Amino acid sequence: MVRANGAVSLRELARVVQTSEVTVRRDVRALEAEGLLDRRHGGAVLPGGFTRESGFPQKSHLATAEKTAIADLAASFVEEGEAIVVGAGTTTQELARRLARVPGLTVVTNSLLVAQALAHANRVEVVMTGGTLRGSNYALVGSGAEQSLHGLRVSRAFLSGSGLTAERGLSTSNMLSASVDRALVQAAAEVVVLADHTKLGTDTMFQTVPTDVITRLVTDEPPAHDDRAATELHSLADQGVQIAVAGAIPEADAVPATRQPRPLPGPRRGQHQMPGGGGPGAAFRGATVLGGDQTGTGAGERARVADLRRR
Repeated sequence: MVRANGAVSLRELARVVQTSEVTVRRDVRALEAEGLLDRRHGGAVLPGGFTRESGFPQKSHLATAEKTAIADLAASFVEEGEAIVVGAGTTTQELARRLARVPGLTVVTNSLLVAQALAHANRVEVVMTGGTLRGSNYALVGSGAEQSLHGLRVSRAFLSGSGLTAERGLSTSNMLSASVDRALVQAAAEVVVLADHTKLGTDTMFQTVPTDVITRLVTDEPPAHDDRAATELHSLADQGVQIAVAGAIPEADAVPATRQPRPLPGPRRGQHQMPGGGGPGAAFRGATVLGGDQTGTGAGERARVADLRRR
């Protein structure tokens, strides 16, 4: 399956072979020891380390539920009448689908998939960059894309990537994509990174957004066994990144959604205190239900948010 698709999730492997994810994880670890694949949080990819990048078809099948929850929450941070930039990626594509209902919005993007998601939104203006089409992720890259962003100023940039660490920030496997993402960041007053837990702790070749430039990270709740992802979130929070954790909860436990205040708090840097106490993942497993904009969510789902603000 990895050879055919480039990447595969543990959940899909467990479904295909009809066993538990715990068993699959053990087997994937053994296959990695033989050099047949590389493990990633939540899945496995072909060997290649820093240099390999999965194409859109492979990425679109990884962590789909998590990306949906992240997009639901990220959409709640967007104001009516705002001007924003949205980068390329499967998670940002999910976000774009929810932005179609925000009136008076202007979206600047280098992603054909983001533009397509907004093509029929009468109340949203879409501005495409120039550039050369990169077919693997349907994004416009190169000097044309970067030059079209010169002089642009918007309130927020929403970006995804291949990996996120507290040490290097957001990174990607492709040099051209990284260069355009950096230009998108330069156009924005605030930077919001969308990254599911499978990307936390993963480092790839080209840095796009240093940690000290990231205003907010929107992610999903790390699994109970994933101490690495939870520890990475703690480290990011310690460096001043606001963390918002989203996830689906049973309908019986859901509460009415309320829109959260928009202003981002305080100075860019300071100390963070994780709620809940306990081990690395305890704060996220015990996140408070605060709601968020539920545009596009399925019935019985609510955003679960732990917004780790400076004390």
